[in-house]
Amino acid sequence: MINITIRPVHASDIPTIHRIYSHSVLHGTASWELEAPDFNEMQQRVQRVLDAGYPYLVGEYEGRTIGYSYASSYRPRPGYRFTVEDSIYVDPSLQHIGIGKQLLVTLLEACRAKGYRQVIAVIGDSQNLASIRLHQALGFEHVGTFRNIGFKFDRWLDSVQMQKSL
Repeated sequence: MINITIRPVHASDIPTIHRIYSHSVLHGTASWELEAPDFNEMQQRVQRVLDAGYPYLVGEYEGRTIGYSYASSYRPRPGYRFTVEDSIYVDPSLQHIGIGKQLLVTLLEACRAKGYRQVIAVIGDSQNLASIRLHQALGFEHVGTFRNIGFKFDRWLDSVQMQKSL
């Protein structure tokens, strides 16, 4: 595992965030988008998270951004205001070496500091064992699986729901 620096997102990080997310859309099942959003859309998405007051973090190693994590609204209705959904994306060349764990640990601390009570992980694809195991290792509990509700890469995908109380 490499130790990374984790800090709040800057506008200068958005090109790398866009590249990492685009790769995930085009090659993975963490996101069920079929086409990667353009740069302007990615910029707007980051800004919406920040404008809503949620934490948005990036991981740096040797001066370059290598991953990011953020919390966002689990659901828009006010009764859910103390519950957030987490998202974590890591540069594809640096996955499976502990970067996601460092990003998620720091994100959970930021969520706790902001007064959130529950964090929901919505994991695209029950075959995404790395994400499932990462969340389990940090105390998330499996609370359900929606079977065959998404379709990408010519196959049906499950959605795994996990939850952690802060």
